[in-house]
Amino acid sequence: MSANQNGTDKAKNGANMRIVIACSAFVLSMVGVSFAAVPLYQLFCQVTGYGGTTQRVEQMSETILDRKIKVRFDANVAGGLPWSFKPVDREVELRIGETIQISYTAENKSDQPTYGQATFNVTPMSAGAFFNKIQCFCFTETELKPGETMDMPVVFFVDPAIVDDLDAKDVTTITLSYTFFPHAPEKPVAAVAEPVQDSNTL
Repeated sequence: MSANQNGTDKAKNGANMRIVIACSAFVLSMVGVSFAAVPLYQLFCQVTGYGGTTQRVEQMSETILDRKIKVRFDANVAGGLPWSFKPVDREVELRIGETIQISYTAENKSDQPTYGQATFNVTPMSAGAFFNKIQCFCFTETELKPGETMDMPVVFFVDPAIVDDLDAKDVTTITLSYTFFPHAPEKPVAAVAEPVQDSNTL
């Protein structure tokens, strides 16, 4: 093999190695971006109501309109969670801006304590930014003891600003849907042990 050919082979190998490194770096960066995109997407949905994500607020609306709107309630349980879950009322009619409380019920059908976490959305999606929850069981993990039945209230109102939105102003019926998924119980944070004083320092 000539020196020129040997040098050419080394150059090709070096170029190939640089391509492999560049491709690997690109793949790793895309994986990192995909993980970062999940919380960013969730935050975006919470702020904008995109995808039918409802809003969480601390106080009631100060404005109540004469116009009424219907809200229907849907309930689902994912596989692996032995619960019965349903709304007490399938539908209510309220004035836009009026704060009301409705309830769901859940029952643990198993002989073991079980834990669930609810996800939620509203349809049509354009109404998500205007569906405001003050209180909801979906904000925290839920534990049900064997055979236990629990009442689960939801306090909400429809923001009066919905009547001024181009996409949502003609909405007359909103469906609020929940799905409970199995959830591992949260472990308590271990208490930080107080440092033991060295007797030699006393």
